[in-house]
Amino acid sequence: MPNPAYQSRLEFAIDAAEQARTLILKYYQNQELAIDSKKDNTPVTEADRGAELLIRELLSKSFPDDGILGEEFPETPGKNNFRWILDPIDGTKSFVHGVPLFGCLIGLEEIGDDGERTCVMGVCGFPALDEVVYAAKGSGAWWKIKSADPIPAKVSSVDNLEEACFCTTNVARWEQLGLGKPYHTLCSSVQLTRGWGDCFGHMLVATGRAEIMVDPVLSEWDAAALLPILEEAGGHFIDRDGKASIYSKNGISINAALKDQFLEIMNDR
Repeated sequence: MPNPAYQSRLEFAIDAAEQARTLILKYYQNQELAIDSKKDNTPVTEADRGAELLIRELLSKSFPDDGILGEEFPETPGKNNFRWILDPIDGTKSFVHGVPLFGCLIGLEEIGDDGERTCVMGVCGFPALDEVVYAAKGSGAWWKIKSADPIPAKVSSVDNLEEACFCTTNVARWEQLGLGKPYHTLCSSVQLTRGWGDCFGHMLVATGRAEIMVDPVLSEWDAAALLPILEEAGGHFIDRDGKASIYSKNGISINAALKDQFLEIMNDR
């Protein structure tokens, strides 16, 4: 039976992502949009900040005791065992270039009495595409396109790398991290390699449209919404060592059938 605490927060997050979508689209493809650089030289805009502030304000009214960790503002400590993890625009570089493959990520983490952290809910909305993929632990993953009814989100059953689609965000990062060999092995092994990156690539895996998505570098706010969606869709969200974690500073979405083959390639450096 679905966990009521997860379900109520999932319903909230789906609505919050839709409200954030309305705000974000006001800035999308706006030639007057101001773009700033953060300390790590990544871009940030009024849309990033405004969307996170909106979600934080909604949370303060609906779940005031929950903690909040977001990409753009300091953490808000919680008074219970739930912590929201927000990335208001995942793929800001796509956003500022007018490419519609950016997303709004809302994840939920439950902290056990022993301190163990578990990602239990995730929503990934694509404002410019009018799509959303979401899941809560134990309730399956779902994919909603425009005004159509939601359909189950499921990873593909492809079990041969020669038939697989492999996506990644930034090719240069592979070389910088000493992962050039596995990258080129993957490219030569799969049917198709594409740069459909950021959360869009991960959701391609969750909905069976691609088999492998690799982010050589990512933060917990990039990953928190993805892990429960991939797992509920029948796949995996893991790090390069095969561990299911959002704190490893890298992340891979993959269908169940190709996981072991993929990890063999990643370990051959």
